[in-house]
Amino acid sequence: MEAKKEIFSGKQLRQLILPLIMEQVLGITVGLADSIMVSSAGEAAVSGVSLVDSINILLVNLFCSLSTGGAVAAAHHLGENQREKAVKTADQLLLCVTGISLAVALISIAGNRAILRAVFGSVEQDVMRNAVIYFYITAVSFPFLGIYNASSALSRAMGNSRVTMYISVLTNIVNIAGNAVFILVFHAGVYGVAISTLISRIVGAVIMYVILRDSKKPIHLSGTLRVRFSPEIVRRIMKVGIPTGMDNCIFQIGKILVQSLVAGLGTTAITANAIAGVMAGIAVIPASAIGIAMITVVGQTAGAAALDETVRYVKKLMLYAYIGMVGLNLLMIVSARCIVGLYAVTPEAADMAVRVVIFHSVCAMLLWPTGFALPNAMRAVFDANYTMIVSVVSMWVFRIGMSYLFVLYFDLGLLGVWAAMGVDWLFRSVCFVRRVKSGRWLGHLGKNM
Repeated sequence: MEAKKEIFSGKQLRQLILPLIMEQVLGITVGLADSIMVSSAGEAAVSGVSLVDSINILLVNLFCSLSTGGAVAAAHHLGENQREKAVKTADQLLLCVTGISLAVALISIAGNRAILRAVFGSVEQDVMRNAVIYFYITAVSFPFLGIYNASSALSRAMGNSRVTMYISVLTNIVNIAGNAVFILVFHAGVYGVAISTLISRIVGAVIMYVILRDSKKPIHLSGTLRVRFSPEIVRRIMKVGIPTGMDNCIFQIGKILVQSLVAGLGTTAITANAIAGVMAGIAVIPASAIGIAMITVVGQTAGAAALDETVRYVKKLMLYAYIGMVGLNLLMIVSARCIVGLYAVTPEAADMAVRVVIFHSVCAMLLWPTGFALPNAMRAVFDANYTMIVSVVSMWVFRIGMSYLFVLYFDLGLLGVWAAMGVDWLFRSVCFVRRVKSGRWLGHLGKNM
């Protein structure tokens, strides 16, 4: 009997995952370079950028989640060998994401000061001044970031993660070069960081859009985009996009509420939290890349109705995620002091950041893959409502509730906020592992084929 051909060979998985890891590394260097370079302008500048980034992530997630929905739908169509539907999905996704990201940008620009005062009204005046500057300029970049994310998600959906890696390299070079010129030469501080980010996002959006116009690709943008929505295609995108968007946005709202708690602990705590936040992004790179790969692999295998293969690939990818997380986070724990030493901050802020980084790395290598990579497998088979419900409950009960409990009643300071995060991750992991083991996560496929 002839052996059944694998949908994704080991070589294909490596070709998908390794560029995603590299792209994640390069993406993190933007935040790392920004925060290290802007630290030369003082702790108020670092704190202002950090506070705004927590809002920016919330707003960006609105259209990043739609990109995930479009990628899932397109990957399923490829698995079903329906390329025309995949192309129509790409057109609809770009229209949706562009429209929403433009609206988000306009609201952010118009409500800049009001939004910042409502969320971080108690921060010091210098911190608020830097935050206002950074928020105005980065808000202009939202439509470009939306186009880039939608195009990148579609490229990954067809298994081509290498091109997004190359564009990430380019945008990182543009961003870091801009930082060097605007901050180190012209001493533009927060202005320089924001302008460099804006320019790099414009470059990435233009290049990815041009690449996705290539009609030879299995998923591409059609020659003429009409401003006309297809209700059926949009509904399929929203089936994943809306729950994922609500999941991500509520998660970020929770982080902002917690950030306001951190803001009340003083500039030293804000600065340490900002440094730890950047390093936390580095610590989850392997599982984050695997989570993105889940959309492509699970989407295409489920679209081809190869459910046994779907389950097998999920187990294999989760094993890869844990191997990568353990190796990286052990290294992070050993080198935490050296990395934090790159920042021009006070010894008190550095010591606080080191403690938080070590605690985060321990939690990350144990719980992050099951808490955040595994749910992408569920979203890829349209089981996004369950992940949303779990995330909402976990965020409000554990991340927010216990943060206030640990900080205000047990007086644990910044470490209490991160301890509450660990409890949140544990609850998510238990819920998602039980869901996958039960097999109920595959029950939505028949309704969406």
